[in-house]
Amino acid sequence: MFTRPLMRFVPDGTRIRFMRGRFLGIAVSAVLSTISVILFFYPGLNLGIDFAGGIVMEVRTQGPADLAKIRVGLAEHGLHAAGVQRFGAFDDVLIRLEAQPTAKATQKVVDEVRAGLEQVQPGSRVLRTDAVGPSVSAELYRNGLLALGISILMILVYIWFRFEWQFAVGAVATLLLDVTKTIGFLAITRLEFDLVMVAAILTVLGYSTNDKVVVYDRVRENLRKYKTMPLRELIDLSINETLNRTLGTSATVFLASLPLALFGGTTLSGFAWVMLFGIVIGTSSSIFIAAPILLFLGEHRLRRDAQAPIAPAKAKQA
Repeated sequence: MFTRPLMRFVPDGTRIRFMRGRFLGIAVSAVLSTISVILFFYPGLNLGIDFAGGIVMEVRTQGPADLAKIRVGLAEHGLHAAGVQRFGAFDDVLIRLEAQPTAKATQKVVDEVRAGLEQVQPGSRVLRTDAVGPSVSAELYRNGLLALGISILMILVYIWFRFEWQFAVGAVATLLLDVTKTIGFLAITRLEFDLVMVAAILTVLGYSTNDKVVVYDRVRENLRKYKTMPLRELIDLSINETLNRTLGTSATVFLASLPLALFGGTTLSGFAWVMLFGIVIGTSSSIFIAAPILLFLGEHRLRRDAQAPIAPAKAKQA
């Protein structure tokens, strides 16, 4: 015997008419995605060392780090292009330098940084040093974008084989809008765009796809169950029937990612913030973007196999 759950996000049997706001939902999404594309070109993404190339050194000082003194010490050693910022705790510092043409030149720059630190902050320890050359960073950037493109293509193929083409086009169009908004989020927040962020976007794509497949599955079931129901009403019914599952899954993933965003440190927090944004965007787009696109594409096609209502027979003339 099944028991009722202790908490539900929405009551059973809701009849919310989501498709009434289909034009507004698509218009808002299109505007946000357009702004995100503009932000991608200006001011652009804050490329990390993986894609921009360069040298990154994580340093731990004895006592609170004096960023102004560190900058002066590096400048005295000819490192005027160095970027110095706090990295988590008060005694952690992240130093960024331009990429060097050879390994020997890179080692020379690292030694100069050590000397400058010892001069202005005695007892400082270099915890890690990462160096990526221009050619390697360009290849990583190209491969990262290629991974995003291939993943979207594979999603299109998967949904095309599982559903009718209208479902596939609706899902992929929505996913492209989700990706552009996520890129806009990265451009606004100035989070470092590196290979970790590519992994975060791919994770968001996977979550968003799963969310849309849940709604689409119910739409397909109801197409077989309600042969003559108008598609607009059928989509509203399908969304209402899956609403508790959609919101429950989204809330679970959101709450799991929130501690990582708040306390995960620099390494994990960026990934988690993108996940949180992607969960909100993916969940809302499944309802207000993917479903309306399916309605527009399938209103006169998905019912092609439906049985037409039988017309009443004409009365015989006397």
